Amino acid sequence: MLMQQLGYGAGYAYDHEAEDAFSGQNYFPDGMAREQFYQPRERGFEREIGKRLEYWARLRAQRGG
Repeated sequence: MLMQQLGYGAGYAYDHEAEDAFSGQNYFPDGMAREQFYQPRERGFEREIGKRLEYWARLRAQRGG
């Protein structure tokens, strides 16, 4: 409670409270580029993971994160 009163976490959007459970916020430090550590292949379940990653990237771009 004290931390909240001091303003810690102001502006933070909790993903689970968002309608689609994705806030799109950028949690990297200012000026630090988002890195991609995993590139799913177009086969098996990795294809579905790739679709989900693309979906999140679109939401992030729409929400300015």
